[in-house]
Amino acid sequence: MPDFAARQAKLRALLSEADAVALVPGSNLRYFTGLDFHISERPTVAVFTADGLSLIVPELEMPRILARPDLEARPFIWNDREGYQAAFADLVKTLGLKTLAIDGLTMRAFEMMTLQDGAAQAHSRLRIENVAAGLLSIRAIKEAEEVAAMRQAARISEAALDQVLAWVQPGVSEEAICRRLSEEMQALGAYQLAFEPLVQSGPNSALPHGNSGARALQEDEFLLIDWGAKYHEYPADLTRTFCLGTATAEMQRIYDTVRRANEAGIAAAAPGVACEAVDSAARRVIADAGYGQYFIHRTGHGLGVDTHELPQIAAGVSAPLLPGMVFTVEPGIYIPGLGGVRIEDNVHITESGADVLSSYRKSLAVR
Repeated sequence: MPDFAARQAKLRALLSEADAVALVPGSNLRYFTGLDFHISERPTVAVFTADGLSLIVPELEMPRILARPDLEARPFIWNDREGYQAAFADLVKTLGLKTLAIDGLTMRAFEMMTLQDGAAQAHSRLRIENVAAGLLSIRAIKEAEEVAAMRQAARISEAALDQVLAWVQPGVSEEAICRRLSEEMQALGAYQLAFEPLVQSGPNSALPHGNSGARALQEDEFLLIDWGAKYHEYPADLTRTFCLGTATAEMQRIYDTVRRANEAGIAAAAPGVACEAVDSAARRVIADAGYGQYFIHRTGHGLGVDTHELPQIAAGVSAPLLPGMVFTVEPGIYIPGLGGVRIEDNVHITESGADVLSSYRKSLAVR
């Protein structure tokens, strides 16, 4: 089990200008407490002060709180009969809250306004601060167990793709490949899918965020597969591009350019290197080959509890890579009417360099 006390100590470092940090169900609440509630019309709010954890919690969820005595949480319980407003007001008054830090990316206006209403009942005003960036910065530095889980997620993902590529043939639909890949990942021990696999063939592969559809795979065209398993709640996020049949000279040139860009981005990654330098290294290869206008997204994003988090591997991001960070390197070229190529790996920054968690082959041939 993660050391939640140590994680919460880092969270409390954000309290220099606030009385408490409030989290709603989601990735941050799971990361800092291990509590996994669904966000719904029944509000649940965790409030971290300098001396402890308080929870606004529906009565029906109390067994889950009682099962976690290690959290030493003070509950403010409400039920469907009496409503939640009194629990919010009681918490604000009991804790003497004047300034509250929230995760502005996930807290709904619903919870925030109810907390402010609770302060108003106590004839006070609650000032809100957004500490979303601070929370993500804590999560960006991965513990050894998190990295190990993502490495295993990559291994499961890669083994599943081997099974699918041995089976795939012309006439099989994008949707069928997607279903088969999902089944293989789960059969190989995936906790769940990191996301629904993205399978695009032919001209569809020119859409970086397109959908898998009924289109049947044909020979001599691109097949782009973006996929990933989760292991112990941590994801892999991988992409490979293939051609079932014979690629044209232009298709091979595009593929080789993206492969070199992927390799250049990985080679540039090291502790202390600016995120934008990794993006620039990959982007320069594609621009020098004459395809710069067809690389239309950032080079990568962080991986962790969420499949997209910090760091951002993009132009204009001068923040340095730090030991413990895990992120994708996924340059691409997308030619309307022809198709697209993306090659994506998962990279972990160590004290001395970069450790690539993924290892799937980089070749255009399906088999």
